Amino acid sequence: MSHAFLSRRQFVAGASALAAAGTVPGSGPARAQGAGPMLTYGISMFDLPLTTGQPDRGAGGYQFTGLTLYDPLVAWELDVADRPGRLIPGLATAWESDPADRRNWIFRLREGVKFHDGSAFDADAVIWNFDKVLNQQAPHYDQRQASQVRPRLPSVASYRKLDPMTVQVTTKAVDALFPYQMLWFLIGSPAQYEALGRDWNKVAFQPSGTGPYRIGQLVPRVRLELLPNEGYWDPKRRPKLAKLTLACIPDPLARANALLSGSVDLIETPAPDSVPRLKSAGMRMVGNDTPHVWNYHLSMIEGSPWRDLRLRKAANLAIDRDAVVELMGGLATPAVGQVQPSSPWFGKPAFRIRTDVEEARRLVREAGYSPQNPLRTTFIIPTGGSGQMLSLPINEFVQQSWAEIGLAIEFRPVELEVAYTAWRQGATDPSLKGVTGSNIAYVTSDPVYAILRFYSGKQVAPTGVNWSHYANPEVDALCDRIAASFDPAEQDRLLARVHEIVVDDAVQVWVVHDTNPHALSARVKGYTQAQHWFQDLTTLA
Repeated sequence: MSHAFLSRRQFVAGASALAAAGTVPGSGPARAQGAGPMLTYGISMFDLPLTTGQPDRGAGGYQFTGLTLYDPLVAWELDVADRPGRLIPGLATAWESDPADRRNWIFRLREGVKFHDGSAFDADAVIWNFDKVLNQQAPHYDQRQASQVRPRLPSVASYRKLDPMTVQVTTKAVDALFPYQMLWFLIGSPAQYEALGRDWNKVAFQPSGTGPYRIGQLVPRVRLELLPNEGYWDPKRRPKLAKLTLACIPDPLARANALLSGSVDLIETPAPDSVPRLKSAGMRMVGNDTPHVWNYHLSMIEGSPWRDLRLRKAANLAIDRDAVVELMGGLATPAVGQVQPSSPWFGKPAFRIRTDVEEARRLVREAGYSPQNPLRTTFIIPTGGSGQMLSLPINEFVQQSWAEIGLAIEFRPVELEVAYTAWRQGATDPSLKGVTGSNIAYVTSDPVYAILRFYSGKQVAPTGVNWSHYANPEVDALCDRIAASFDPAEQDRLLARVHEIVVDDAVQVWVVHDTNPHALSARVKGYTQAQHWFQDLTTLA
């Protein structure tokens, strides 16, 4: 990648050349047949997420091969657009913390649910799935799936079957927020694994969950066909489509071209410069408030320049976030912290994140650097992918902004899943020698995913995703109090205090929040976009 500033016009021109054909191999406009219409969805990924039970490629993977093929015990409400969702029953009809020992969580399982292969869902299946990702001695343990979900379940100490339809999960300490972790834990069929010779590669092409869709044809890096599970246990989520095809189109202008040509029926993250043309062609633009932040994590380990608070503050002050929003065609909002100011967890930070280039220069000079004698270091960044917005153009814009104040940041661009792996490994991993920053955008919809997993000393990578190895005794004590409190109002107050501290510490460089934009053709008659990075594709019609 060139380290010179890549202008918006240059980027669009280059992407236009890539998108000239505007077609999707093996796809085409689908029409109503049989039980319902068929739609093709152009997604921003280079490859399809894992289909074996625990998807890779971040939260975006869950809407595509996670919550379509599988179900969690605890689900998130995704069929509302005008307010944030909430925790709702999934494969567990109820859960509670045992008053006699708050570390023990009891999950009552849903009766009568069948996997796609016809086998029954029960407590044995839940234990088998826990072993699959948490027990390295289990014969069916799968490292690929474990790598995705183990950091999302940091509180789990043990688990056991109480009766055929009841499971107990014991946490390492009292954790009032534990049910939020269970959103990420999806349940696959033990019987299907056995039937396919205990071969995860075969399971990838013939997965069996309990989800509203079952798998059709899978062509890696090209497309996945999803067919309705006619016997799905929740009538509200039975698909309205006869078939939904996911088509991999990583280039944003290629996605827009495919939509305009009729090769696909809807796309995520359209190229901002294509939006006027899409609208004039009759396409409907859909977005929503999305707790999802585009940011940089800064290494706090010994020897990192970012241990200097002046440099961390300068990096935040140098960026014109309104210009980034303009670069995104208005499909973003400026970030002045980990969460939006409207969040109950925002608090009242003393450090006001804004554009103040002169103050940024002053802080950099005070730290011993300047444009003539810049700080030189390396950040790892993803080349694109679901949830990463316009990764390269935004990174290039920020890179130029930093160069103007004396921060010469070299980028190590990698494919999204490589970036996620590095994010989970943390700043001390040998593979990241010389790397002092990590750019990953992610969901911030609940207290665990917005706050605790990044700032608690107990979540230092690779245990959690405190990539920076940030350590603050006051924050650690607050995180412990949050986890021990079963009072939502007290949780909000303590979370807000943590947020105040980490913003004042300029722990990260926060740039923008996503609006998760989609463009829909007139063939799409229904779609509810939730205020989350998870989405429910059964709302498509």
